[in-house]
Amino acid sequence: MVEAVSAVAPLRFVNGGGTGSVERTAAEPAVTEVAAGSGLYGPTLFDAYGSFSPQPAALFALPVVRRPDARTATALGGGYPASGAAGADRLPAPHLPEGLRLDRQEGAGEVQTPLRGPGAAGLAVGDRVWMRHAKAGELCERFDRLHLMRGGEVVDTVPTYRGEGECFL
Repeated sequence: MVEAVSAVAPLRFVNGGGTGSVERTAAEPAVTEVAAGSGLYGPTLFDAYGSFSPQPAALFALPVVRRPDARTATALGGGYPASGAAGADRLPAPHLPEGLRLDRQEGAGEVQTPLRGPGAAGLAVGDRVWMRHAKAGELCERFDRLHLMRGGEVVDTVPTYRGEGECFL
């Protein structure tokens, strides 16, 4: 393809890739720059990759709004599924505090997200639960800005494309 396009017009660069194919794309001689996408955020869909092990780099917080019983904490909102075939792997996952899991009957809900497991016992109404998204798009589609942190301190706040008033669908 690069050869065919180059016959019509010179190319200054050839971009290729994606998080799941960085190694293969970098090995292609025609490629001048390699792109890594949502894997840089460390979403849950990349947890199963054998050649790429990202650290979670983006989280969103949900407030606990109810304690229906000693083993359940219910968070407000949280139903931000990733694109693709519907399934549990497309749902956000509880990250902190440790010892939480989604309720199998409800998952991550548009209105509420019941959280179960040993980590639920220590949560009170008003506490935050930190969630990991399945893919990076959910954060940029649902939230206006991202807070960039270093060592527990907010060092910058940047708009997402939603925050810039854009829609790419």
